[in-house]
Amino acid sequence: MSVKVILFDFDGTVADTLDTLVGITNRLAGEFGYKPTTKEEVETLKNLSSRQVIKQSRVSIFKLPFLIRRVKKKLSGELPKVTEFSGIKEAIFQLKSQGIQLGIVTSNSSDNVKLFLREKGLLDSFDFIQSGAAIFGKSQVLKRFVRANSLQLEEVIYVGDETRDIEAAKKSNIKVIAVSWGFNSRQVLEEYSPDFLIDSPGELIDVIRSLQPGDS
Repeated sequence: MSVKVILFDFDGTVADTLDTLVGITNRLAGEFGYKPTTKEEVETLKNLSSRQVIKQSRVSIFKLPFLIRRVKKKLSGELPKVTEFSGIKEAIFQLKSQGIQLGIVTSNSSDNVKLFLREKGLLDSFDFIQSGAAIFGKSQVLKRFVRANSLQLEEVIYVGDETRDIEAAKKSNIKVIAVSWGFNSRQVLEEYSPDFLIDSPGELIDVIRSLQPGDS
């Protein structure tokens, strides 16, 4: 059965937002009662799971939704300086030309995603954007999407850069491609046993080709 739909995470998979997000969260540290993060600490965090990162931040679980909302709002003003990852645009164009539907499932806001995609000439490449998912609620979004579009699980694949993306796909019983160019390190991604683990957008083309009928 062929892959008909590829769902992408946004931050860390398509958009290289890490440095910008770290800058924003550091500026909000005093207001929300946590310590700013140094560059050295960011490198350490990359080797932790998404849940461990949240725990280590020591942000109150009650403050977390408000912090996320503020970060999204401030990010919208800084998106013009955010770039896409090298090679991802070409990979997206190539996959779209093959007749595969492309979508984004993200905890970021749809306004931010659309603004970025429009700026990079990518908006028309995506058929849908599912935004606003809770940090650990992507599995429910993925399940609803599959049901609403009457798809078989084998026809959908998810692409993400964090351990929580792998967890969400596994809970949804769909295949997942983990990418090592985003937030989490290759080492910790490998520990979560994604179906595929790739190091460059060009490899994404190879993985999808291997899953189509007649290819090996």
